[in-house]
Amino acid sequence: MTNLPSKARVVIVGGGVSGCSVAYHLAKLGWTDIVLLERKKLTSGTTWHAAGLIGQLRASQNMTRLAKYSADLYVRLEEETGVATGMRQCGSITVALTPERREEIYRQATLARAFGVDVAEISPEEAKAMYPHLNIGDVVGAVHLPLDGQCDPANIAMALAKGARQRGARIVEDVKVTEVHQRDGRVSGVSWTDGNESGTIETDMVVNCGGMWGRDFAARSGVTLPLHACEHFYIVTEAIPELQRLPVLRVPDECAYYKEDAGKMLLGAFEPKAKPWGMGGIREDFCFDQLPDDFDHFEPILEKAINRMPMLESAGIHTFFNGPESFTPDDRYYLGEAPELKGYWVAAGYNSIGIVSSGGAGMALAQWMNDGEPPFDLWEVDIRRAHSFQKNRSYLRDRVSETLGLLYADHFPYRQMATSRGVRRSPLHAVLKDEGAVFGEVAGFERPNWFANDGQEREYRYSWKRQNWFGNQAAEHKAVRENVGFFDMSSFGKIRVEGRDACRFLQRVCANDVDVKVGRIVYTQMLNERGGIESDLTVTRLSETAYLLVVPVATFTRDLSWLRKQLRDEFAVLTDVSAGEAVLVVQGPRSRELLSRVTPDDLSHEAFPFGTAREIELGMGLARAHRISYVGELGWELYVPSDQAAHAFEAIREAGREFDLKLCGIHTLDSCRIEKAYRHFGHDITDEDHVLEAGLGFAVKTKKGDFIGRDAVLRKREEGLKRRLVQFRLKDPEPLLFHNEAVVRDGRIVSIVTSGNYGHHLGGAIGMGYVPCENQGEEELLASTYEIEIAGVRVPAEASLKPMYDPTSSRILA
Repeated sequence: MTNLPSKARVVIVGGGVSGCSVAYHLAKLGWTDIVLLERKKLTSGTTWHAAGLIGQLRASQNMTRLAKYSADLYVRLEEETGVATGMRQCGSITVALTPERREEIYRQATLARAFGVDVAEISPEEAKAMYPHLNIGDVVGAVHLPLDGQCDPANIAMALAKGARQRGARIVEDVKVTEVHQRDGRVSGVSWTDGNESGTIETDMVVNCGGMWGRDFAARSGVTLPLHACEHFYIVTEAIPELQRLPVLRVPDECAYYKEDAGKMLLGAFEPKAKPWGMGGIREDFCFDQLPDDFDHFEPILEKAINRMPMLESAGIHTFFNGPESFTPDDRYYLGEAPELKGYWVAAGYNSIGIVSSGGAGMALAQWMNDGEPPFDLWEVDIRRAHSFQKNRSYLRDRVSETLGLLYADHFPYRQMATSRGVRRSPLHAVLKDEGAVFGEVAGFERPNWFANDGQEREYRYSWKRQNWFGNQAAEHKAVRENVGFFDMSSFGKIRVEGRDACRFLQRVCANDVDVKVGRIVYTQMLNERGGIESDLTVTRLSETAYLLVVPVATFTRDLSWLRKQLRDEFAVLTDVSAGEAVLVVQGPRSRELLSRVTPDDLSHEAFPFGTAREIELGMGLARAHRISYVGELGWELYVPSDQAAHAFEAIREAGREFDLKLCGIHTLDSCRIEKAYRHFGHDITDEDHVLEAGLGFAVKTKKGDFIGRDAVLRKREEGLKRRLVQFRLKDPEPLLFHNEAVVRDGRIVSIVTSGNYGHHLGGAIGMGYVPCENQGEEELLASTYEIEIAGVRVPAEASLKPMYDPTSSRILA
């Protein structure tokens, strides 16, 4: 008989390492009425057959923080619980077989140093000394992380489960959650069955740790959780005589990793084109199951492995394993509260790094649930980055066939997904494609990244150096700075806020003063109680009771969810109007001249000042023209009904022939904005970055009255800044900045580059980055000597707190 409580503070669904970690960490925070329900047995989904690699370095500081936390936790768990975790820090080696891969792993080594991870670039010969069986004939470089390691995944889950039970959590196997109940837009309970009995548990919090079952389980509650299982292969050899303990070895150029364990060798693969699995659902009795062998699929990996590790040629194969793991559209897992249903939390979709991730992810999610806000910036893995269309199974099937392989592919800057493209398109997509647009994709939206010249191939040639579109960007950049350029920014997220209390509501959630005259545009941030930046947006007052909020497409779901969560007693309605209007952007010193050819309305500075929006005639239609800029030039954003977009573009394009109008892409938008030191959300500014330290105090109006984050702003003004966002320009015009390069101040690494691009007008790579400045003034901060470390090489840089391009904004105000 299953003896389950009728009420619980939280019900966790899924007993893999993720669910056990969430239970353990909630229990550590003092939560007692925790119930974890597992449909079969603990670890029976993916955890039991995971390879158990523990690599500390991830793509960002906070993801590295979580991975390091996991490694430290797994070392202590055995002593705490008495369950052997098999955790040993044997180190890891990654080898490069091409100069491009060497550049990548050396950049990763620089990043590791910036994050405080023990790392060393080593020669092929040094790699051979550590890994005697390695064929280094074509190895051109290697990186060693001595504190990486490996573990026993199933035992780690069991240790977490025992630690949770010791603190009062209930963990019950062979009980399936059949339904999540909801009332008034939030979780109210769950129904369960053990095959004989069934019942209900009242709760206002559920955590979906369902792994590869998580998508379908979430969908039954109207929650979007885009993930799909893929087949994942590895072999384990027979015992190899005299095989000593070895570091974990990764050879990403051959899609392979190697792990020595108990005198045997495990060879695993992340092949370029994976095999999606479970398209029609996962059968009810699936538990500790293996998938059918497919040696033909694995054979190309094995052939390269025998060359790389000649001892494998004579080693017998003990196990050929094929098991399912869940993957996501962007190779990042999901964490946080689902925007569709309050109290519905998620920790799933780990993309084959669930063991190294789950310790830290469980800690972070537990803290988030306990405090009502994440412990630090988790936007990379935030469930609110998902878009509802992404739960489509055809989309997921095609995309995850690519994302599994991308784990070991070259992580080139600007790399675009090849699969599941074309889902969301601007009304101008086809005509811009005919004009030479080469598209990139964000949140499923196809956007022109650059425009190819006549006769030029219309695809990327990736590199860590200047890619094949560098010259195209330079020409587009020059047109925006010296003449006039056109951007299609129809991908903007657009939220209409209206009602009698719209102004009162927005005054409370925005840091700037939005109680302005009708037709005024306000640049603002929405802050959290710590003064961190939840959203970076413009707010346009359309009428006394209606506003338009414009946000990046990537953050749209997050921003709309944040707004809805902040609504209290105000009468205000929030509506997604993104698809209703296309946005045609004309920027550059001759933009006024050009637009005056297509509208009879007065565009002079006196009649149409910066920061205003009004309806104008455009061609034979109408547009709402916003005089604003994200590139630092005179210009307008033209909001046009989607059904008039083609006509509006034709009118602008025809008039533009007189002015040599240049069609421009997102790469140019970014290179122009970084010259002007405009911030980019998710890189330069996050919910962890204080608005004053980000240099955005000019957009904060504490005198307007109370708003979210006001107290934190006032405290920071009194205490003083601990760090400041600084703009950098490399003095050598050749190297490139992307992000995550190390900022070096007076010979010491102090932070990382948060975003970078090439400043074609300023004549060098431009980056942004935070610099510690406690008890220091501007003069002392700028008097230091700065360098940026790129793949181990330090390049001198000049630093500025003011925009290096047009610091007085005279060009915008022309």
